[in-house]
Amino acid sequence: MTDFERIYNENADFIYKYLLKMCGNGSLAEELTQETFFRAYMNFSGLRDKSKASSWLCSIAKNTYFAWYNENKKLSDYDANTEAADEVDTESFFERKELTEKAFACLHKLEEPYKEVFMLCVFGQLSLKDISKLFGKSESWARVTFYRAKQKLNESMR
Repeated sequence: MTDFERIYNENADFIYKYLLKMCGNGSLAEELTQETFFRAYMNFSGLRDKSKASSWLCSIAKNTYFAWYNENKKLSDYDANTEAADEVDTESFFERKELTEKAFACLHKLEEPYKEVFMLCVFGQLSLKDISKLFGKSESWARVTFYRAKQKLNESMR
């Protein structure tokens, strides 16, 4: 088994779930996961520290999602299990969509490492302890960085 195959086997499910949290659509998450690992494979020689592969893959997944988002300028608002369109209040739907788009735009503009820590914690559902290990920092660093990321997002959303 090659190094890349091992990294794929260890991280494919996590990357899929990470992207599923971001986009809310299973088939899109599968497609973006495939694209993420394709990009990772093409740039595998650039991975210096194999122990930080999950963080590297999360960065690629995040960039893959935002590339898709910017190209399509829409979010997947419905899954197969959502309510029928006639049951949705149209005005609140567009307000939520507008708010979601603004939140993603603000998140996209957030500088590193705040953006990545926030996304790993919220979308990737990693604990602050796991995030601190990925970055090779203390848990208090991860906690403070996440707190500051939330503050910066709140400021930019106003």
